[in-house]
Amino acid sequence: MICPACQQLARFQRWQSKNFVSVLGEIRLQRAYYYCRHCHHGHHPWEHMLGLTSQDLTPAASELTSLAGLLSSFEEASRKVLPKLAGLRLSESTAERSTEAAGQRLKQRWAAGDTLGGFQPWSWSADGSGQSCAYVSVDATGVGQQGHRGAKADGRMAYVGMVFNAHKDKPSQARYLAGLYELEELGPQLRRQAGQVGMNQAQQWIALTDGGAGLEEFMQCYFPQAVCILDFFHAAGHLHELAKLWHGSDEERGQELGQQWSHCLKHEGGQALLAVLEGLDLRGRSAAVREKYRLVTGYVRNNVHRMDYPNYRAKGWLIGSGHIEAACKTVVGQRLKGTGMRWSEAGADAVCCLRALFKSERDQWDAFWETRVAA
Repeated sequence: MICPACQQLARFQRWQSKNFVSVLGEIRLQRAYYYCRHCHHGHHPWEHMLGLTSQDLTPAASELTSLAGLLSSFEEASRKVLPKLAGLRLSESTAERSTEAAGQRLKQRWAAGDTLGGFQPWSWSADGSGQSCAYVSVDATGVGQQGHRGAKADGRMAYVGMVFNAHKDKPSQARYLAGLYELEELGPQLRRQAGQVGMNQAQQWIALTDGGAGLEEFMQCYFPQAVCILDFFHAAGHLHELAKLWHGSDEERGQELGQQWSHCLKHEGGQALLAVLEGLDLRGRSAAVREKYRLVTGYVRNNVHRMDYPNYRAKGWLIGSGHIEAACKTVVGQRLKGTGMRWSEAGADAVCCLRALFKSERDQWDAFWETRVAA
């Protein structure tokens, strides 16, 4: 037997017995133990061949445990979900370790350049001109962190990336990635996911993001053919904030002004709105209003090239980033942002990664666990 650590010859030593947990109950296996005199490592080849985990779970038990752990708290998964649905009685720590280990294995596969399954092109929906249209979007959301020995720690931002097919008459198709990524790490992985669903075959690419730092540059780097669109509703929010300050205590007039500016932006575009803002008379305005005005006009000026909303709407393109905002909530928020939740960096990263897989198309989850068994 070849040693997996040093590739030298390992010799059979003895048979060893060990108990494992399966979905049918506890089982006891006799497996061969090999020892390598070159690197002094021992191993059990059958554990690897059968896909048995370090938590002493069979592949099916590991999948069920990971599924329960990514859908509810580890305590609830251990105490309620697994015993009721599968008759599995595992400790909370086992549920946690199994879930996070699965997420870490998946993250390693993504980092190694893997995809799950073969080429699976989508039938891309058409825009107003009849061109097939593919969307890509990225956003970030905060995740609470636990410091050493329970100390307070600053939160981390988890990035969520998605490629999606925006059907009008049926649910959208989507592939998600999520984790404590650096953008340069996320980019190639999201690009591979896009390639696997046939994004290269779509005639038009559209990248939707808010004004977050580095997001437009991310799209220009990894999806250079995409038309970059700034989320309209984030832009409108900035306009309403300025309008509210502009009219001070008169909320009704502030609301009306915000609506006027937003209408101008949507129906005439960013360049027309910028002209309106630059034509405002600041004489007699407070320092707070002047500062807000400076920030908003700078925001519009810096993003005017991706604020051609009349043209986007005429082509039937989306102008809001609602899909990625919903993804931040469903992929990350629903599991990792419960009241009082604090995570280790490794744990948050692993669970984000696994939840993104689960929220993607069903065949992706199945393919991950099938290859796990095959391994």
